[in-house]
Amino acid sequence: MDQAQFTEARPTARRGTSRLSYGFVGLGNLGARLAGNLAQAGFQVCVTDLAPERAGEVVAAGAQWADTAAEAAHGRDAVITCLPSPKISEELLLGSGALLDAMEPGATWIEMSTVDIDAITRLAGVAAERGIDTLEAPVTGGVHRAANGTITVLVGGREEVLEAHRPAFEAMCGPLFHLGDVGAASTIKVITNMLAFDHLIAAAEAMLLAKKAGLDLRQCYEVIRASSGSSVEFESVMPVILSGTFDTNFTMELACKDLGIAMRLGRKLDVPLKLSELVDQLFIEGRETFGPSAWTANIVKLMEDTTGVALRADGFPGVMTEGGTLDDQDK
Repeated sequence: MDQAQFTEARPTARRGTSRLSYGFVGLGNLGARLAGNLAQAGFQVCVTDLAPERAGEVVAAGAQWADTAAEAAHGRDAVITCLPSPKISEELLLGSGALLDAMEPGATWIEMSTVDIDAITRLAGVAAERGIDTLEAPVTGGVHRAANGTITVLVGGREEVLEAHRPAFEAMCGPLFHLGDVGAASTIKVITNMLAFDHLIAAAEAMLLAKKAGLDLRQCYEVIRASSGSSVEFESVMPVILSGTFDTNFTMELACKDLGIAMRLGRKLDVPLKLSELVDQLFIEGRETFGPSAWTANIVKLMEDTTGVALRADGFPGVMTEGGTLDDQDK
């Protein structure tokens, strides 16, 4: 793996900075925000999703609508996919109405989903046989950062292909890391997601301990945030737990998918992931208890039930924000 290259966040690309056109497939919680950023920056974007109602705001921002992925891909310089699972990505690329069949040689497939490392390298090989370049570009940092264009993007693929599409990444995202060849970005993305879920469980245990000790949770939040025990997960997710909304815009199903990829990677590389294996089992239990569409923060309810206390405090936002600060009037 090449040494990571870091690019500072740049302002959103201005209209006219790129004449490249993009198809965008997948308008979920993350994809809709990324596609919206791209359209709002003046890029030619054609979007599609199995749920057409998701496209309203993106089309209002300037995107075109396509009824199928093949239609969205036809004649485009690149096609971006942002989908829930590796299986769906593979079916879209190679199955009935295959996306790769609709793309012209010389185009680029940009995969922004979190996928299995073996799958992305294999699919990139299939694309290359058809004269199509691949960039893997998973993002990390939270959906709230995707909304304002500051989410971090991790890129794997040839540098010259990245440079051709850099203006689009600058319109959609913030900091950019070029990790090297295809496969490298997906590897570190899975690792960062695994850490985030580990941090969530640890943060909840810490706050439950504070609650049982009779401490003020608002004060504890500020103390931990200013301490060596803090993390991005603590700062951004704990507030929506304390507010009671549990709204992370990320589902139990997606968490289990990402943790499953991490567990397989650990077994493949012979790295014991003892802590993360426990977290994986907790999230499987959470998915079975609350349903696959429940937000990930609901995992804390399992822990609240065990201790008999609820982590609630006044003054915290109901949605994830940068830093998760208390309301001004409540500081």
